[in-house]
Amino acid sequence: MTDRNNNPDAAVKDPDDWVTGDEPPTAAQESYLHTLAQEAGEQVPDGLTKAEASRRIDELQAETGRGR
Repeated sequence: MTDRNNNPDAAVKDPDDWVTGDEPPTAAQESYLHTLAQEAGEQVPDGLTKAEASRRIDELQAETGRGR
């Protein structure tokens, strides 16, 4: 059995498995996504779902060096 307190990745769930993944992004996701996109010199597409925004945040974090 994995102890989630000792393994923070144990609580990470693939966005494809999110029950609410098809909903619009949260305000926090929108804000952070726009910040990262601005730093990367990219545009944020309209109409992203919560899961798509999460994936894009991960991509932009890798691109900008944030989230290390």
